[in-house]
Amino acid sequence: MPISNYLDTSPQLAERIFLHESSQVIGDVRLGDDVSVWCNTVIRGDVNHIIIGRCTNIQDFVMCHVSHKNENKPLGSPLIIGDYVTVGHSAVLHGCEIGNDCLIGLGSIVMDDAKISSNVMLGAGSLVSPGMHLESGFLYVGRPAKRVRPLSTSELAYLRYSAEHYLRVKNNYLAGQAANGGD
Repeated sequence: MPISNYLDTSPQLAERIFLHESSQVIGDVRLGDDVSVWCNTVIRGDVNHIIIGRCTNIQDFVMCHVSHKNENKPLGSPLIIGDYVTVGHSAVLHGCEIGNDCLIGLGSIVMDDAKISSNVMLGAGSLVSPGMHLESGFLYVGRPAKRVRPLSTSELAYLRYSAEHYLRVKNNYLAGQAANGGD
């Protein structure tokens, strides 16, 4: 089972969750309804908490982690991800906040205390530096990420479409598990 406790914390899973058997969900992690966590992904809420909103997909090889609470930073840096977010393969999300209806491109890195507002598309391979704030409605790309242009109406619609596509894929996997006698 890809779920592990850490000290006195254990993952809290809502309804209709899909966790691939190769993924790891550890410690103080809360997954909303219809979240999918794909192959070889690690969501490690050991030294702070992680919250992932409903209908969000965390794709293959993503690393999600946090920064611990300390004297200089009493709250540390938890990881908060909103609803209907697509996190592309091999992204690294560390102690940051991501709003609703976002797409985090393949191989991107989002660092401590960065904040990505709702309705943002972050291009593949981008780096969001610590404390950086990405405003709603824009495409950002690069290392460090820079605002390139406003998102078009079709791109804004694609943000939700992408998450809904993964919702359908997740449901297919769950149906297959049920047909094969799994949970």
